Amino acid sequence: MTIKSKLLGIVSLVLLFTAVNFAQEMTEEQWESEMTTFKNKKAALESEISALKSDIDNLKAMDLQDPEECIDELYQIVGATRNDVNNFRKAVNELDGKIKRKEGPKADRQTDLNALKKNKISALPEFFSKVHNQMQKDLDNWVEAPTEINYTVVKGDCLWNIAKKKEHYGNGFAWPVIYKANRDQIKNPDLIYPKQVFKIPNLTEEEKSKYEKLRKNYKPAPVQ
Repeated sequence: MTIKSKLLGIVSLVLLFTAVNFAQEMTEEQWESEMTTFKNKKAALESEISALKSDIDNLKAMDLQDPEECIDELYQIVGATRNDVNNFRKAVNELDGKIKRKEGPKADRQTDLNALKKNKISALPEFFSKVHNQMQKDLDNWVEAPTEINYTVVKGDCLWNIAKKKEHYGNGFAWPVIYKANRDQIKNPDLIYPKQVFKIPNLTEEEKSKYEKLRKNYKPAPVQ
């Protein structure tokens, strides 16, 4: 016996039992009216069961598309290949890291982000919220330090010690940056004078790497 037959049998018994109970207190006219109602309900239930069975058969017969093919079609919509998307994903992650680490200048990171936003791949669900909302919010919240500060020379100062100050570079090897930024005042890097006001520019990432490498590789000459 099929599930459909069992369901119909149960429905019929319930309807019949209910009808018998009602019949004990009904007139013949009421009885016929109730029986007609029950028959209509039975027919409606049979119709619903038949429709459900048809839906199940249709789902079983349906040729569902391979998920990988769906992904390729989605990429085609934005004119990209899987390789294009992989490269874009890498660029997004790299820029996101730079923004989180505040690797400036901030204006350059904004330029980088604008370029990602213009790429159609950024419209894909994987990237849209991150590129157009999250990363922009992180950039907006990034308070960039001044591009340079001023320092007034005091007695006993030298460019090495000024560069070595924690509030400046924390690295004496970076003194040439101060020298180059103040050539209008410094004729000889070994001769600076109290009350001179020097510009202390921020180091670029390249300069940071360069002078940090010099600091780490420096080996003092042996004492004779």
